[in-house]
Amino acid sequence: MFGLFRFRRAQGILRAVFLLCLLLLKPSGAGAAFRPAVFSGPKFTARTSAGYDVVVAGGGIGGVAAAIQAARLGASVLVVEPSGWIGGQAVAAGVSTMDDMSRQTSGIYLEFLSKLKDHYDAKGKPMGTCYWDPRSVAFEPSVGQNILYQMIEEARGGLRGGKQTLDVLLFTNVTRVLREGKTVTGVAVRGERGGAAGREVEFACRVLIDATEYGDVLPLAGAAYRAGNSATPFINQEAMIQDITWVAIIRYYPSGIPPSLQVKQPLPGYAEAQRNYASHVTANGFNFKGVYPVELPVNFVSHNAYRGLPDSSTPYAYDGRPENWKYITKTGVNWGNDYPGKETWNGRSGLPVRYLEDRALRARVEKDAFIKTLHFIYYIQNELGEPWSVTNDEYDELPAVALDLPEEWREVARRMPPIPYVRESRRIVGTYTLTSAELLRNSLSYRDGQTRHEFSDAVAIGGYILDLHGAGVDGDMETDMGEKAAFTNINRPRGPFQVPLRILIPQNVDGFLAAEKNLSMTRLAAGALRLQPICMMVGQAAGALAALSARDGVQPRAYPPIRLQRALLEAGVVLSLCKYSDVPPEHRFYNAVQLSNLYELIEPVEPPHAPSYNISDLDDPTLAMAVIKGADKGVFGVDQTLTREEMAVMVNRARAASQSSVGRDITADWGGGNTVSRGFFVDVVARAFGFVNQSPGRRVPDRRSLADAIAALNTLGILDLYRQERDFHPSRPITRGEAVEILMKAATVRR
Repeated sequence: MFGLFRFRRAQGILRAVFLLCLLLLKPSGAGAAFRPAVFSGPKFTARTSAGYDVVVAGGGIGGVAAAIQAARLGASVLVVEPSGWIGGQAVAAGVSTMDDMSRQTSGIYLEFLSKLKDHYDAKGKPMGTCYWDPRSVAFEPSVGQNILYQMIEEARGGLRGGKQTLDVLLFTNVTRVLREGKTVTGVAVRGERGGAAGREVEFACRVLIDATEYGDVLPLAGAAYRAGNSATPFINQEAMIQDITWVAIIRYYPSGIPPSLQVKQPLPGYAEAQRNYASHVTANGFNFKGVYPVELPVNFVSHNAYRGLPDSSTPYAYDGRPENWKYITKTGVNWGNDYPGKETWNGRSGLPVRYLEDRALRARVEKDAFIKTLHFIYYIQNELGEPWSVTNDEYDELPAVALDLPEEWREVARRMPPIPYVRESRRIVGTYTLTSAELLRNSLSYRDGQTRHEFSDAVAIGGYILDLHGAGVDGDMETDMGEKAAFTNINRPRGPFQVPLRILIPQNVDGFLAAEKNLSMTRLAAGALRLQPICMMVGQAAGALAALSARDGVQPRAYPPIRLQRALLEAGVVLSLCKYSDVPPEHRFYNAVQLSNLYELIEPVEPPHAPSYNISDLDDPTLAMAVIKGADKGVFGVDQTLTREEMAVMVNRARAASQSSVGRDITADWGGGNTVSRGFFVDVVARAFGFVNQSPGRRVPDRRSLADAIAALNTLGILDLYRQERDFHPSRPITRGEAVEILMKAATVRR
């Protein structure tokens, strides 16, 4: 148990002054419409005397999802974001072409996409504009940020007149983590702009989430972590991690490039950059032919279609079909500008771990990455002769790495994303580390004649290849965990995969969770889990666990996963890899059946018989035929009745999942007769879970004991599934669907 720590009144006044100074900052850049609504003076004043239930370090795509979900569950939340933009890699870094191969969307990520679709539908513009395919998803960063701020405002209750606390501090860093023993109790933060610049203020919290782009809070919290292929306390500073990329959002200017966005003089180092870009994009390059690997160099039209974005600055619409590529007028530059890329770092692929550990080196690397992308702006204008430059309707702030650029370049630099795309961060050391082999095995659940390899503690579903941009040789892998470079292809997932809760929880620190790319996993596994959709869904899980942990006074590591999973399911998150034809998503027992899959409460009548497939190929014919034949779905038998043996197994497994210390297991021969009736099942559950005092025995419930069981379960809401019926009918046979629904509620009820 742990409480909310209160500070002295003087400290509260200091915090109030600090936050008031932040309120005076005027958000800059397109898409700032909802920022003022996030900063709420009265709420700051109220919270500064006590702190927050949850502090989220990092307002990236995972951090925002964590904050929204935690606030929805009633927690008071503070987000601390170092830059002036929220949305991280998907928004602030400009990678707003969604990298999702799971073919599943759910939870906050689905809500985000739905709001984006509504926005673009109203403008008559498709979102399927990238990756040379109209089935893709892309959006403009400013639109994505506005949608995130709308979702924040909704979570705060502002659109409904509510008063839920969800505060966001921009241009602010976590500088220290407060601890008592091994338990996090708060943070110290420092503003970098305006009247709050240089001031450090402390906030108490019950749970801290590291959702930063670099895993910067892990060392501050004293958490054991990995960086590259080494771990604390023996971090190898020269071990290698993936390239970074400073993306640019560029657009076509039909009337000519505005003078302030034209560049005439190249920056130092352009000659080497020119050779690199000429190997990727030329005026007479190849058209993309729909096959991989891509034949290089491509022409400029094919380049633009790769990361094509909707363009709100024009009345025209296009999607990613080949005949439309030439009409694309806005795109992201995220190809050929990886840093260091082909140029390598001292002859080695990737960047050294020192990039994460040494802030001075980080600043130098990011400046070089920034300039490398500026070289491409010069290249397309002066070598290709294209009337394209950075778009003037997205970003509007000069990044720190650009402060000493020549005057000619400053307006171009001001329209660049405020942060780089960082693919690899520090990763916590948890009690369990996800490897590429385990990821592959999990993705083969119900495929190629196999059955269940699901994670019982699954909290999200994603799908991607094991994608490393640099640092991909054997010497860069965690050989102590069996990883090899060859596993990049050998262990490539063969379908969607789950993210287990265990990899969010650090081995040696309480009151602390990891999100974003900072999870307990190998580098190869991180290559599949680092993408925007997965980060958003994992962030939602971290926020839910933080809020429930704070509410119930239970450390995150001790919180029963099944209780968290029920909250996620009720928030619209899909957790199981198994689909059934008789339990579609709209079925009333859909959530309970998913938990049944995760905990193997009962065997399905017929599991799916889906084949494995190429997860990176939307047109994989093997998958298409499986869908046509219905092999991607099994049969649960939701309306079939139970056997006595099935009842005993499922009740005992559900009780084990609940981690209940009361009640007792049952045996299959308890009671008389062969029929498992509703009344009989309710009586068994009440006794097995300790909702009534009597322990299970070999007997048939009498009227009195049955009445006690019904009353106990009904009071707890466990029998809500029968509320629409006129009478309960205890003698009626119970179905498998009814049984798993009752057990889901019995195993997750708050006592």
